[in-house]
Amino acid sequence: MASDNGQLAIVFNGEIYNYKELRTELIQMGARFRTESDTEILLHGWEAWGPAMLPRLNGMFAFAIHDAGRHCLFLARDRLGVKPLHYVELSDGALAFASELKGVLAHPLLRRTPDICAIEDYLAFGYVPDDNCIVAGVKKLAAGHALLIQRGKPVPAPTRWWQVNFSRRATGSVKALEEEFIHLMRDAVRSRMLADVPLGAFLSGGVDSSAVVAMMAELSPRAVKTCTIGFDEAGYDERDYARRIAQRFATDHREQVVAVDDVSLIDRLVTAFDEPFADPSALATYRLCELTRQSVKVALSGDGADESLAGYRRYKFQVAEERVRGLIPASLRRAVFGTLGHYYPKADWAPRLLRGKATFLALAEDGAEAYARSVGVTAPALRAILLSRDAQRALGGHRAEDRYIQSMRDAPALDALDRAQYADLQHWLPGDILTKTDRTSMAVGLEAREPMLDHKLVEFAASLPASMRLRGGQGKWLMKKAMERYLPRDILYRPKMGFVTPISPWYRGALAEDAASLSRSPMLAGCGWFDTAVIDRLAGDHRAGRADHGRTLWQLVMLDRSMAHLFG
Repeated sequence: MASDNGQLAIVFNGEIYNYKELRTELIQMGARFRTESDTEILLHGWEAWGPAMLPRLNGMFAFAIHDAGRHCLFLARDRLGVKPLHYVELSDGALAFASELKGVLAHPLLRRTPDICAIEDYLAFGYVPDDNCIVAGVKKLAAGHALLIQRGKPVPAPTRWWQVNFSRRATGSVKALEEEFIHLMRDAVRSRMLADVPLGAFLSGGVDSSAVVAMMAELSPRAVKTCTIGFDEAGYDERDYARRIAQRFATDHREQVVAVDDVSLIDRLVTAFDEPFADPSALATYRLCELTRQSVKVALSGDGADESLAGYRRYKFQVAEERVRGLIPASLRRAVFGTLGHYYPKADWAPRLLRGKATFLALAEDGAEAYARSVGVTAPALRAILLSRDAQRALGGHRAEDRYIQSMRDAPALDALDRAQYADLQHWLPGDILTKTDRTSMAVGLEAREPMLDHKLVEFAASLPASMRLRGGQGKWLMKKAMERYLPRDILYRPKMGFVTPISPWYRGALAEDAASLSRSPMLAGCGWFDTAVIDRLAGDHRAGRADHGRTLWQLVMLDRSMAHLFG
């Protein structure tokens, strides 16, 4: 869209949920509108406030404004990274930018060279974090950042315009804080239900999506359309829980089963994501978006509650381990727990509480080091033998976990739980969770909206005392207390399952041959960065049940296909 005088032009991806309030304010300041769209709000907002417009916006967005009068280009991304933005400086001095990597790859001057540091990061986490890119030279504007580029001047470093702050604590009774949570959540859901197209919700039967559906049912004059995905593997299917919520709130409910045959989606996912992406739940998320798109064009999700309200089980372990670290001097911890961890057998099959090796090694390290490892997929020791000597030299000391460690040490935080959540909001949320939802939904023409990531709700959650986020082993404690008026206790307090895809059993069964063929891949063997004998051994050990390498094998499959797509 261009301004009336032709001085401004904008390209915009996303939604501004408070655009009507901003429109009224801008009209009072003398702005004249031609449309009812939120895009025009950004043009007039730039004229009135410049970069100071950003804190006024409530929404998910990535946009670029070209200001011919000021000879500048302004790029901005929303607070939590719901919408993506890539950019690259080209050899002729121009700057190319696009929502997705495929947009900048279309430019003929961009040379496609893989970045070994991004491959190290991908192997560690299962995604390429927002401070890196698989294509050397391409950058991603980080969540909560903006970039002001002046014509004829070097491209500066982006500036942060928002970050979540865990260093301030809310006061008040549990009841008062419950009411504030409900008020903020209701407002967040209400603002995201404004749409001139059919609207529905993802429903897993877990706490977060059930809470969103409960609020939607309260606010909607008609039955909410809900969709869920199940699996044909015992222990992975949550459809019964989703049906109970659908019945409780009388939703118009649909469901579908994901089976091993859905691995045929790999090439479609590779095209949608561009960069390698190995969260196995992307398969189910794609099918969920595909099913949802059959009946609606906008869907609300429960994404973000685990990160902002401490829902992951790993937070419980991190807090408990930090208590132990605080009681024992570091030198003694390293000597005792390091030795125990070295000799204790590895038990991939066991529940986390019984995996003594992982716990002992974690206690031997400092909290940030241990947490950075806990969020990973392929551990540093396995990466060290998986990557060739040439790859190790090319890395030049780069280590994927260091970004997590630095974020935790720099966090505006008061305790161990704050630091872990802060780091996840900086890296895991935009890099994995939101990337997965954005790419799979956009691939089928569906718009996903995340009310649990309303910035007012996130800021409120960050201010809660740690005991109101995590208490007695229960994550999202205050949220669950507040939602007791809406949801059954056995839904609220059942063990967290997550959107888990049965990759490991698949790679011992129907997909075992796919794993065995990895070591012969022209891309993985041809790049010289992998020890193919190690890949072969991982596949064999996994198939025989000697170890669980399902996630790493899935990573290698997705990396192989992505590299062929990008560089083949």
